[in-house]
Amino acid sequence: MTLRKLSSLELRCMEALWNHGRLSIREIQESFPGKKRPAYSTVQTTIYRLEEKGAVRRLRKIGNAHIFDAVISREEAGGSLVDDLLRLFGGSPKFVMAHMVEAGKLSLDDIREAEKLIHQKGEENE
Repeated sequence: MTLRKLSSLELRCMEALWNHGRLSIREIQESFPGKKRPAYSTVQTTIYRLEEKGAVRRLRKIGNAHIFDAVISREEAGGSLVDDLLRLFGGSPKFVMAHMVEAGKLSLDDIREAEKLIHQKGEENE
């Protein structure tokens, strides 16, 4: 599935579903910190947009509340964001990796782990 870009609020709603599992709109809204809690109607609209994008699905209705579940994983959403980031730099990860090294967010162990993944991917394609 090709995932359309998710907004910041959409990602925050998805985070609630990934962390807690199946939730109603009210439960998703209440998962936000008090001072940064969006209105119920804002969360409702956001969840309906996520449903249109195929990122969440309605499972059932309990009383007046619809229960939603994440269809996409955190990894799928993260992969889409990384792909968007790489497109900003012409598809090359060199700039991103250099920045991560300079910022202290990419260690030698991280690079070794990436090398292992590259070798495994190469062996799968042979």
